[in-house]
Amino acid sequence: MIPLRDNIASRRPPIVTVIIIILNAWVFFTSALNHPVIFARILYKYGLIPARITKLILTGAPFSLEDLLPFVTSTFFHGNLWHLISNMWILWLFGDNVEDRMGHLRFLIFYLLCGAIAGLTHIAFNPLLSMPVVGASGAIAGVMGAYFVLFPTARIITLIPSVFILPLFVHVPAVVYLFLWFVTQLYYGTAYSVIGGTAVSGVAWWAHVGGFVGGVLLNRFFIKKRYYY
Repeated sequence: MIPLRDNIASRRPPIVTVIIIILNAWVFFTSALNHPVIFARILYKYGLIPARITKLILTGAPFSLEDLLPFVTSTFFHGNLWHLISNMWILWLFGDNVEDRMGHLRFLIFYLLCGAIAGLTHIAFNPLLSMPVVGASGAIAGVMGAYFVLFPTARIITLIPSVFILPLFVHVPAVVYLFLWFVTQLYYGTAYSVIGGTAVSGVAWWAHVGGFVGGVLLNRFFIKKRYYY
């Protein structure tokens, strides 16, 4: 199912959401246009590498700013163009309404915090992984978790492609769509953990799970006290 749009219009321009999308696109194109070897080095420098964090924890070594920055920088890098487009589309779909409820600055802090929680969850389930994880999907999962709580009755216009018949456009309640999405992430996270985790699937399923749960639990601390429909 491909979500196309929702039926709730935001009252104010989603300034932070747009800025995040522009930054992600700028970071991708300025880094991906380099030689593949250089691009790989960039991802290893700015991506989040679980084994590196695990080593610091086990040795009791102090964390430097350089060690902590990937919890933020990794959310602005993407491995390929489709990775970027799919993530930014979901952020655009759900981010405007959540930003509307939180306000610009609170939404930015919430977004980055969910990204960090997603990174920590990924490390917890893949502590020895030496491959860098990059992408905004963990932070966006937090936005989806907030949307799940704040707009459960919203309708998501969803495209169901079909080879044999015309594509179907279905209005799915947000609470149903997002719950099914979360269960899917949980299922694949559990399944791939048994056979090798992210190294096999190439997707940080547990980062999605952690980000979503973080968004569900933390959104109440960021929404405006006064909000009028």
